[in-house]
Amino acid sequence: MQNQAFAALRVSPGARRYYDKQRDREDPALRQAGNRLVGILHGCLKTRAHNDEAIAWSHHAHPHAA
Repeated sequence: MQNQAFAALRVSPGARRYYDKQRDREDPALRQAGNRLVGILHGCLKTRAHNDEAIAWSHHAHPHAA
């Protein structure tokens, strides 16, 4: 999964934003991105939907107000 997450950073703007956010928080960013990708895959299989970048990463697109 680590290889998939690393590859996703090049082609998925949402994955890149998520990775950068996790890295800034000093979390294990690549592992977190991989976990998120597994979650997205699970959702797609469960609903029989195609992956949509805008939906998959939408709740990580904008920082939340504190």
